[in-house]
Amino acid sequence: MPRSLRVDGRVVLEDGSPVIWFTFPGRWHDIGLFHTAAGKFTGTYANILTPVRFIDAHSWRTTDLFLDVWMDPAGRPSLLDEDEFNQAIRAAAMDGATALQARAEADRILRAIDARDWPPEPVGRWSLERALDRLGTGGTAPGPARRGTSEPA
Repeated sequence: MPRSLRVDGRVVLEDGSPVIWFTFPGRWHDIGLFHTAAGKFTGTYANILTPVRFIDAHSWRTTDLFLDVWMDPAGRPSLLDEDEFNQAIRAAAMDGATALQARAEADRILRAIDARDWPPEPVGRWSLERALDRLGTGGTAPGPARRGTSEPA
């Protein structure tokens, strides 16, 4: 990343920070467990996007739909990038049906957080330590396992 990602003025992802990323077939979002460069967990991020299409074992394609949902370690949610989403709608960068689907997905995630039913169960089983151990990296984060394309809407 060329710069740090901040939520409510707090750095939640720095250049070189490890992220554990989850992609679920057919879902209109993917999930990242964010950490500082030193490995401290900072929160859970949902990127609203079109369902990922896997091209082969090493590549995929999706379209970012601008909205993001953030949940801090205490479980407090925030809707991010709503201004960018609205600007994309005004610029006709996405069709109305896609915009409605993106908004519905963000709202569904926010309701699930309020009901303490998000993130989905597989995400909770992973920590940075478990991921690094599973990768056999000796505690250091490797480069991305898959390369994909996220196109603007």
